[in-house]
Amino acid sequence: MLRLENIKYSKNSNDIIKGISMKFEEEKVYGIVGNNGVGKSTIGYIIMGLSDYTVNDGKIFLDDNDITDLSITERAKKGIALLWQEPARFEGITVKNYLTLNKKMNIKEIEEALNLVNLDPDKYLNRLVDKKLSGGERKKVELASCILLKPKYLIMDEPDSGIDIMSLDMIVGVMDYLKNKGTTLIVITHRKEIARKCEYSYLICAGKVFLEGESNKIVEYYEKTCDTCGHINYAEEA
Repeated sequence: MLRLENIKYSKNSNDIIKGISMKFEEEKVYGIVGNNGVGKSTIGYIIMGLSDYTVNDGKIFLDDNDITDLSITERAKKGIALLWQEPARFEGITVKNYLTLNKKMNIKEIEEALNLVNLDPDKYLNRLVDKKLSGGERKKVELASCILLKPKYLIMDEPDSGIDIMSLDMIVGVMDYLKNKGTTLIVITHRKEIARKCEYSYLICAGKVFLEGESNKIVEYYEKTCDTCGHINYAEEA
């Protein structure tokens, strides 16, 4: 189990995360839901251990081992991975080379991953991962890399960002595939269609867990309340 205990994080004297506790059991799909600017991505970066997201207070545990002070590299070695909302561009490296940076794998595995994200291997294996790829194409390549990585925990930061709405079924298919392969998913989203595919969700507002529970109930509350909220980050009682 991965769990956060009373995590607090501030930047430039601004309290951004204000005492969050969460737990993520193995081989389940979790949602971190909320409007833009409430701290969702920050929680993901804290879990991953990005250098600018060192907590001020609280603990992070992986299988009862304290990983609060571990680097991003050490956390990655323990099986935690992050799907970036905005994937990086690279010059001079092909999709095939990018997908095999982590370890050797056979061409069938690579082709299967590309097919799962709706990219034709014949057309994309030798494409460069540079500015000639659209944002949606780069996001799909990043998704394929996560499939091949087979992480124990995968933080998916707005997985539909930059991808056309017709690709939502593809994203859900990838989520199902990874779960069936034993990956615990932590899906950061404000898209209700994605949140409904999670099993358990945390609704974030003002840097706190405002509500938590079965995902459909969280989405129902989100639709009724947060969609029309005129005071983002000034939470009222549920």
